[in-house]
Amino acid sequence: MPVLKMADEGGARACPDWPAQGRRYAAAAEHPGSKDAKPQNGITFTEKNGGEERGVRSKCRLCSPVAGRAGVGDLGTRDSRDTLLLDAASGAKLAVCPFSGMYLLGCEHEVGEISLHEDAMVMACDIYRYTKLGYAGNTEPQFIIPSCIAIRESAKVVDQAQRRVLRGVDDLDFFIGDEAIDKPTYATKWPIRHGIIEDWDLMERFMEQVVFKYLRAEPEDHYFLMTEPPLNTPENREYLAEIMFESFNVPGLYIAVQAVLALAASWTSRQVGERTLTGIVIDSGDGVTHVIPVAEGYVIGSCIKHIPIAGRDITYFIQQLLREREVGIPPEQSLETAKAIKEKYCYICPDIVKEFAKYDVDPQKWIKQYAGINAINQKKFIIDVGYERFLGPEIFFHPEFANPDFMESISDVVDEVIQNCPIDVRRPLYKNVVLSGGSTMFRDFGRRLQRDLKRVVDARLKLSEELSGGRIKPRPVEVQVITHHMQRYAVWFGGSMLASTPEFFQVCHTKKDYEEYGPSICRHNPVFGVMS
Repeated sequence: MPVLKMADEGGARACPDWPAQGRRYAAAAEHPGSKDAKPQNGITFTEKNGGEERGVRSKCRLCSPVAGRAGVGDLGTRDSRDTLLLDAASGAKLAVCPFSGMYLLGCEHEVGEISLHEDAMVMACDIYRYTKLGYAGNTEPQFIIPSCIAIRESAKVVDQAQRRVLRGVDDLDFFIGDEAIDKPTYATKWPIRHGIIEDWDLMERFMEQVVFKYLRAEPEDHYFLMTEPPLNTPENREYLAEIMFESFNVPGLYIAVQAVLALAASWTSRQVGERTLTGIVIDSGDGVTHVIPVAEGYVIGSCIKHIPIAGRDITYFIQQLLREREVGIPPEQSLETAKAIKEKYCYICPDIVKEFAKYDVDPQKWIKQYAGINAINQKKFIIDVGYERFLGPEIFFHPEFANPDFMESISDVVDEVIQNCPIDVRRPLYKNVVLSGGSTMFRDFGRRLQRDLKRVVDARLKLSEELSGGRIKPRPVEVQVITHHMQRYAVWFGGSMLASTPEFFQVCHTKKDYEEYGPSICRHNPVFGVMS
């Protein structure tokens, strides 16, 4: 490894990706993705080069924000920057990054192992309403925008020549994301419905803005990882490949299933002892909740079930409870207020009857106050938030509260999905129930789900023993629900993490392969990322 002369403080400059943290870099290092980049703050270790010991400071590109929680803290102590400091005099070896084979930038393991062609650009299309996009190696997406596009639809009667001119202008006159929502004179379209792309022309224009306006990147210089929902059709993969390779001329493309990426994101949890791509993914967003079984990286499509309860239903239920109390919320702000209460105050309770009693005995302790401003007269209003705090998310476990047509709790649905799967994968599925999506972020959601699911499983085992007259004693089933700090953006983070590995470039479909075999090569995308 060549010795990099560290610049003095006057010659150092801030990393463009992490300006808020104020980390300073050597003048020669323009970006942490550079092979020569050596941040001046981070992990310190010693290295012998031609008999000479020298100190090098470096930072893990992927896991440094969580390195202290990932089991590598034995070798040193954390400083105020949440990094790991190694004693240079001790000669201790630098710890291997626990995530996905990515090593700490600049360490002896990194040389010859991490050989990225470029930073892989990760664009993740959310299964319902939002698109999350950014560069591989980051822990959070750079942009989260609504998956909509505003186009101008003219009803004027013009001749053929004018129509040709207007058509060319209209192709450039469109907006995406929040800008599209703020254009009342334009027609707002949603090319993605229920996770499936329905209008490919609009989707191509949407992605054009995403790449050139938001990410400000040249697609010819970047590999792309894009996500798809379970049960996406092979034809849709071909359409996507045609757009990426022909319109954007990307060098490589990988289409990943969202549930598999969510499983990969769960590897950051302390609860995970062994990295595996077998598990149950509960993906709950704003519109619907899916329960998806995955075995060795492949979705068991025949066993997928969906629950008509998600974040939007919780918001509507809280709005209904507030209306029944007549608390004085401006009618035009009732939905917005209900959503704010859901995100700020709601939690999952272990027992709904005992929770009612707690509020009745000591209301001052449990009832919160929400303050808002009337959008019309700018007057402040204050409302008490009581039972709504736990009744809102309770519809996951008692859906009949909000939807009389659906009576099955989420724990019963998970158990039913696992029982429908092949018998040889059922125990691994019970052992690895992974949460994904913003609607799984309620406090104690994972703990309540694990308890209820364990009760269902134990009741079945007990019944089996009773029916056998005590002759058969079933082996206990381990039930574990995995929670982690990346749940909200689990799909995106899983893609970012896997796209940061050298293996990603080996499984990508390249431009050369596309030109030789056609778009059908993208019908199948090999599973990768599991390391023994």
